[in-house]
Amino acid sequence: MKKANLLLALLLLFLALPALAQRSFNQNLWQAKAPNKNGLQDTAYIKVYLPDAKRATGRAVVICPGGGYEHLAMQHEGTDWAPFFNNMGIAAIILHYRMPNGNEKVPISDAEEALRIVGRNAKSWNIDANDVGIMGFSAGGHLASTIATQSKGEAKPNFQILFYPVITMLQGYTHQGSHDALLGKNAHKKEEQKYSSDMQVSRLTPRACILLSDDDHVVMPANSISYYSEMFRHDVPASLHVYPGGGHGWGIKTSFRYHVEMMMDLKAWLESF
Repeated sequence: MKKANLLLALLLLFLALPALAQRSFNQNLWQAKAPNKNGLQDTAYIKVYLPDAKRATGRAVVICPGGGYEHLAMQHEGTDWAPFFNNMGIAAIILHYRMPNGNEKVPISDAEEALRIVGRNAKSWNIDANDVGIMGFSAGGHLASTIATQSKGEAKPNFQILFYPVITMLQGYTHQGSHDALLGKNAHKKEEQKYSSDMQVSRLTPRACILLSDDDHVVMPANSISYYSEMFRHDVPASLHVYPGGGHGWGIKTSFRYHVEMMMDLKAWLESF
């Protein structure tokens, strides 16, 4: 038993170590500050973390932190993930997207542009343009799943990773704060259905890994279960990991009771294809 615990600790240490020769930089998505719905100026940008060229596998993931579409948890749901991915030879691109303030097209356009930028720079960043995924947490998970189910062409990801995601916009199951920030308090039923990602799954939806806690009282686990069920119904490969506890919003925090298991599950899934 002690030997097993030691092995788990060593694996966790390896995953947490800073990647050797990691190259990082910021890049704005747009040439000028883009106005949101209310005319306020806000700059969207990506923080790019590239692994050592000798270690690079060509895979990349665009990461969308959560925050209820009102703010962004840029560390434990964003930049703190860079060493984990870089140590696996995967480029990590953390997206600082603009808040919608009732205009859903604002964060969606930012996420799509982030994927296009990765594609345009694939060669110089040692990335395979056909192996770029999107990852999101909570409301960022909703954004990631929206891109995965609705975006096309260069903005369509090849895989998706969703942590305790908001999936539906339908009343009674959605996270109300995310719903109101994205669509407004008086959103029409048609708009709510359009941005309910479980209702947008098709056979062309990219494979998914979904991770959450059973005792999440912020975003109902039914969101993830419904999304997984639709993936299964449409013959799309998907992996669902429901941990016995932990609540909501743990990201990569080591205080999460099942942190080691979660890291191993995600690593195993990434190595499965």
